[in-house]
Amino acid sequence: QVQLVESGGGLVQAGGSLRLSCAFPGRTFSNYVMGWFRSAPGTEREFVAAIDWRGGSTNYGSSVKGRFTISRGNAKNTVTLQMNSLKPEDTAVYYCAADRNPSVVRSDSSFYDYWGQGTQVTVSS
Repeated sequence: QVQLVESGGGLVQAGGSLRLSCAFPGRTFSNYVMGWFRSAPGTEREFVAAIDWRGGSTNYGSSVKGRFTISRGNAKNTVTLQMNSLKPEDTAVYYCAADRNPSVVRSDSSFYDYWGQGTQVTVSS
């Protein structure tokens, strides 16, 4: 079973930073657009960020633009989400996802084929 593995979640105070990482072992990583989504209790899954196979094209959800940065290292099959200026409303389970197309950066979760188990991010006020 194809699996992505997230790490780096935790508890942080408002205004702080966290760095999430996602590994996608055993795959040709450059064949995929990689994305991050999040889900808070009682809310629908929300698009956070995505990046194309070369790292040259990115897209961000409006609520995180300017605060979060997505990047990838194809040599290590990892994608990273740097989260700065965190707010209590960023509290959610964050999921890494892979889209089998390598170049079209999409925000619709239905296009993503593979998902991780999620990592909890909690921002205290």
